[in-house]
Amino acid sequence: MDFAFDSVTEDLRQRLLLFMDECVYPAEHAFEEQAATSGWGAPPLIDDLKDEARQRGLWNLFLPGDHGAGLTNLQYAPLAEIMGRSPHLAPVATNCAAPDTGNMEVLAMFGNDWQRKEWLRPLLDGEIRSAFAMTEPDVASSDATNIATSITRDGNEYVINGRKWFISGAMNPACKIFIVMGKTDPEAPTHRQQSMVLVPRDTPGMEIKRGMHVFGYSDADHGGHAEIVFTDVRVPVDHLIGEEGGGFAIAQARLGPGRIHHCMRLIGMAERAVELMCRRTLSRTAFGKTIAQQGVVQDWIAESRIRIEQLRLLVLKTAWLMDTVGNQGAHTEIQAIKISTPIAVEWILDKAIQAHGAGGVSQDFPLAGLWAGARSLRLADGPDEVHKRSLAYRELKKYM
Repeated sequence: MDFAFDSVTEDLRQRLLLFMDECVYPAEHAFEEQAATSGWGAPPLIDDLKDEARQRGLWNLFLPGDHGAGLTNLQYAPLAEIMGRSPHLAPVATNCAAPDTGNMEVLAMFGNDWQRKEWLRPLLDGEIRSAFAMTEPDVASSDATNIATSITRDGNEYVINGRKWFISGAMNPACKIFIVMGKTDPEAPTHRQQSMVLVPRDTPGMEIKRGMHVFGYSDADHGGHAEIVFTDVRVPVDHLIGEEGGGFAIAQARLGPGRIHHCMRLIGMAERAVELMCRRTLSRTAFGKTIAQQGVVQDWIAESRIRIEQLRLLVLKTAWLMDTVGNQGAHTEIQAIKISTPIAVEWILDKAIQAHGAGGVSQDFPLAGLWAGARSLRLADGPDEVHKRSLAYRELKKYM
């Protein structure tokens, strides 16, 4: 395994670092101010950042193949890490923000020509946003086979009934298309009961009930997280993605890259936290010496560096495996990083908050919001316990 940056990666790294210094970091304060008054829509400065990123060739970096920048997972990893240092701004500015990334991957891999033209193209161009409607409030959605929303064939249409929540990005008026997962055949084998359909935002019967808060944050700048009710929602049969019964497999194909993208960005969040912690503790004096000279603080800083380096190596190994043997071949490592990265970064952010004192929990620093994001990722794309269960089973299976 060679994790050295090739010339393509290094060129993009340097351009992205310059973009962050010149455009992203200086815009963070104005972004927060605009987000407080722009409702569920994106703050106006996002459009300017998008234009600038596109002009600099920093666009759709996440997507391999002809539709995107053509980068491997290993090439994209250090770029996603840089974006993670400003997770509310950089990913959306470069059109590399979830849930659009996963939805674009689904349409690129499983969509037909019409679906790609109608929905993938505008997403690639950053003209619209999208949502992925899988999680439900009435069942344990950590087991995707529990999904209860029904998708019933009626002639040339599918009829959708059910309730979803924490549907990321759905509150944003720019979100024009929903990928909805539900059951088309409850009598089929367990993993062949589910399908996915495309539901345009203005489809009658789809009602967005409310925005869900996450640790008290509305995440309006990300488009929010919606609770949605589907009542006799009808879409033409050509809105089916792939085949009937293929929904579970599509979900697994979508969530693998999504999980590693989250972990890549989390490492960037951790690096930002360590930088802020070092600057803060060097600039403050308590009991006759700088806070940075306190042994407990030095322990936090040292532990943070160790954990970041460990995580980065595991994430890079996972990216390399996904590139060389595919997502299935990297299944163990994908689960390992999904378990280890959020909880370690949560710990690092907690120490950075502690080092900042009251400022750490305030709006004057990004740490509280970053902590909430890291903590929520221990639930998103599957909770820790489900991944540990699966990982343990794969280990035990070797000896059965």
